[in-house]
Amino acid sequence: MSELNKASRETFASRLGFIFLSAGCAIGLGNVWRFPFITGQYGGAAFVLVYVLFLLFIAMPIMVMEFAVGRASKQSISRSFDVLQPKHKIWSIWGYAGWVGNYILMMFYTVVTGWMLAYTFYSAKGTFTPMAAAEVGGFFDALLQNPVELIFWMGVATFIGVAVCWAGLRKGVERITKIMMCGLLIIMIALTVRSVTLEGAEKGLEFYLKPDFSKLFSKDAGTILYAALGQAFFTLSLGIGSMAIFGSYIEKDRTLFGESMLVTGLDTFVALTAGLIIFPACFAYGINPGAGPGLIFVTLPNMFNQMPNGLLWGALFFLFMSFAALSTVIAVFENIVACFMDRLGWSRHKSVAFMAVTIFLFSIPCALGFNRWAGFQPLGPGSGVLDLEDFIVSNNLLPIGSLVYLLFCVTRYGWGWDNFIAEVDAGKGAKFPKAMRFYFTCVVPLIILIILGVGYYQTFAK
Repeated sequence: MSELNKASRETFASRLGFIFLSAGCAIGLGNVWRFPFITGQYGGAAFVLVYVLFLLFIAMPIMVMEFAVGRASKQSISRSFDVLQPKHKIWSIWGYAGWVGNYILMMFYTVVTGWMLAYTFYSAKGTFTPMAAAEVGGFFDALLQNPVELIFWMGVATFIGVAVCWAGLRKGVERITKIMMCGLLIIMIALTVRSVTLEGAEKGLEFYLKPDFSKLFSKDAGTILYAALGQAFFTLSLGIGSMAIFGSYIEKDRTLFGESMLVTGLDTFVALTAGLIIFPACFAYGINPGAGPGLIFVTLPNMFNQMPNGLLWGALFFLFMSFAALSTVIAVFENIVACFMDRLGWSRHKSVAFMAVTIFLFSIPCALGFNRWAGFQPLGPGSGVLDLEDFIVSNNLLPIGSLVYLLFCVTRYGWGWDNFIAEVDAGKGAKFPKAMRFYFTCVVPLIILIILGVGYYQTFAK
């Protein structure tokens, strides 16, 4: 790539914009929907501790590598491997796979984000207030059975992301994400204070914050470890260039290891705080914290109905969920747009327009998978289109892509360790731990391969 093209690339207006947008991409439904219910299922504090260790020693270093590839190439995933290693074209295959992966992620993520927007609307409207417990569960089932409404709310989520990207990197993506992230943090603090001050909340705090290490030595220990490791990858959206794109928009005045610690810290803060919101409230109202995905859409609306000023707190909770989901939608949309601009040379507006139409059309099968196409069960009885798309991304593209970035940065057949270290340590801030080269070259790849193997076993052999 010519120096002229590098010089003309858009950049963030501030360091805060980079941190908030990178964290916004990581902060999503993995933090505020998936993390609380799998923490509840796998025993609380012991699971949280293992998850944090995996996040720090495996997931965060790979995020550093994504940032480094993006900043050094000044390109999205569609061209970054070509720029940094033009001799070995095999790496560029992942540039296309990652591009497709972002599309598949949004094919179901926009639908689930639509659920959050719908619940924000209905909570603020007071729809759940007069409902009995069984009626709240029936409401969610009715929503899933209504293809028109699902497609409508998916369209709203898509439109919001498209509108922000259309406005540009600084005026749209960076500015709106800053506002959204500030709003998310303020709402989280308010919800946390309300939850931990409920009568009986101390039992939930004990469950969440006091580790029971006997669970790590139980017959389910392997499942717990796998779930914690998978969550660490899922929460940071590693492997498909979602972080690399933001690296391409920043300068070399700060080390990438130091910036990654800030992004990971903010992401972890949101995930852990989501637990402080949900678990004390669950125990205060006698609700099972391991209720699964329905914890958010069925169980918690019932809890808000019992809570004083529940209409307000319910609406704020789902607004918080919507902000978290939309921050990821906007960030991944920006990655997709950048791929069109870098690979095909399209303008931002042409890229956004094409993406808007294709994302909307490609997301329709997921919405229909709960009703008209419910008979399509690709992964066995009870599965659907969303499960297939989630399996492709979470169980395949994220771990495989993480392995690709890792090997690209540490082996001489890729970009190489010395080039990676020179890039990641450029600027002020914490330096990357060079003494752990053997660990990153030999140990972490083996762990990722184990993740893949366990994922396939749990999906197809169990």
